[in-house]
Amino acid sequence: MRWHAELAWLGDGLARDVLIEADGERFTRIVPGVPAPPDAVRLRGLALPGLANAHSHAFHRALRGRVQADHGTFWTWREQMYKVAARLDPDSYRALATAVYAEMALAGISCVGEFHYLHHRPGGDPYDDPNAMGEALIAAAADAGIRITLLDTCYLTGGIGTPLAGPQLRFGDGSAGNWARRVDDLYEETGKRERPHARVGAAIHSVRAVPREQICAVASWAKERQAPLHVHLSEQPAENQACEDAYAMTPARLLAECGALGARTVAVHATHLTAADIDLLGGTMTGVCMCPTTERDLADGIGPARDLAAAGSPVCLGSDQHAVIDLFEEARAVELDERLRTRERGHWTAGELLTAATSAGHYGLGWPEAGRLEPGAYADLVTVDLGSVRTAGAGADHAAEAAVFAATAADVRDVVVSGREIVRDGRHLLVPDVAAALNDAIAAVTRED
Repeated sequence: MRWHAELAWLGDGLARDVLIEADGERFTRIVPGVPAPPDAVRLRGLALPGLANAHSHAFHRALRGRVQADHGTFWTWREQMYKVAARLDPDSYRALATAVYAEMALAGISCVGEFHYLHHRPGGDPYDDPNAMGEALIAAAADAGIRITLLDTCYLTGGIGTPLAGPQLRFGDGSAGNWARRVDDLYEETGKRERPHARVGAAIHSVRAVPREQICAVASWAKERQAPLHVHLSEQPAENQACEDAYAMTPARLLAECGALGARTVAVHATHLTAADIDLLGGTMTGVCMCPTTERDLADGIGPARDLAAAGSPVCLGSDQHAVIDLFEEARAVELDERLRTRERGHWTAGELLTAATSAGHYGLGWPEAGRLEPGAYADLVTVDLGSVRTAGAGADHAAEAAVFAATAADVRDVVVSGREIVRDGRHLLVPDVAAALNDAIAAVTRED
């Protein structure tokens, strides 16, 4: 397989006339400055590595547009989220997730980190296959043509010292031990089967939802398997206060004392941190996933992304509840939110933000061999139209800036994942009508009886 890009971002800058070759699912040669061979597929616009969406709750996509009525608060959002969660089963979840992941592919995303806690039947009884819901998500990623890290989430309490109730009952396994036994089966099955598009990691929902001793157990499970570990961290001040009241320390300090921080861990949101928390995360090289479109939609606040990066934390990006699915919007929001906070410009370069959207996200999801245009990496390609009404006029010398600060998901034209063409000229090749698939799947889980 050979492609010829008129312009490509190679991680350390832009290059013209780039010959890109792959054998199977990996790149073999990347050669800039050469004429296009007659047998190469021409890539117009700017070629990028595949984007990584490091934080997703696929079923939250059903809430888009439905939680803004009457001004919309966090509590009206949560009520609608619980209603959708109560209606899903493995079949309807596969249909919904397939459509959502296809929407991600159209946006240039080649890999998703699915923060998965919707495990059991309503009421909490397990399915005949206790991992039926997780298997549905893995199958959905294959149906949509993208890779997935299933971040199977331990979720045991409705708050510190508060048992699960109502719709939350289907999230819980009773204990970290029960969670680990269930996830071990999924982890081993994924390793044995021919499922090269899928890997399994772990997640701690939050310090509110997993008691201290159980946090330690989940962290140990991930460490023993060298698997990614993700956790919602300090998303709201109330979470910090509850942790201080219960444990006399911040959530970041609690995670550190439980052995849950480190280079394979990604803290999601990390919005309300102390200076000591920032030093702790950076000093342990814990990654941080910023989800600006969700953080602003839920009025959570602006996280200290620049300070975290300076302290040593790699920054990646996620679309979380999918208010929009557009990693270009997430990337530029990291810079633009910092401008609003500081009233100064120029905190992040376009290259740094593209790194957050590509290689840093893949690393945080346990795919360190992805997210780069270089030999040996997964053969993932995304092209961005530089002649749309949004990007026209920037010129080749400013193509990276045009992609980050002007392009949207609608400017993605072609997507290749593991050497396989998934999107051509803005059309998904595996899910012919993504909008119709979304409409049907969302209607099935939101219609009133």
